Amino acid sequence: MSEKLIAQNRKATHDYEVLERFEAGIALQGTEVKSLRETSSVSFKDSYADIKANELWLVGLHIAPYAMGNINNHETERRRKLLMHRHQINKLAQRIAEKGYTLVPLKFYFSNGIVKVQIGLCRGKHDYDKRESIKEREGKREIQRALKESRKGS
Repeated sequence: MSEKLIAQNRKATHDYEVLERFEAGIALQGTEVKSLRETSSVSFKDSYADIKANELWLVGLHIAPYAMGNINNHETERRRKLLMHRHQINKLAQRIAEKGYTLVPLKFYFSNGIVKVQIGLCRGKHDYDKRESIKEREGKREIQRALKESRKGS
């Protein structure tokens, strides 16, 4: 299976604790797909997934307009339908009904020529959790540096 990453939401792992990850298809217009192939210009700022009438929708995602498009170019921040099986949507609906859970897009990628979205079932982090994550990341970086230096010395 060939995957080509279009865009990744790095801020999501900083702001949220990702509990589960799901793959979903997405219903896009032609100029949106062309824009993704050409520029990979996607902004995840303030985007989230929502369930309305047993359908999963992606809200607030910005896909840059296609440069060669005409007056029929796509709306940049329209609601986009996510494609998942009914039982998966029902499971997600139950989970986000619980307090503090939300669905956040984590990354966009081409899988065998088809655009896919990885969404995460997330819980928001507090400021002290974020600081703890930064300390962990810096600690791992220091360990890697020390290992690299010890390899050079031998």
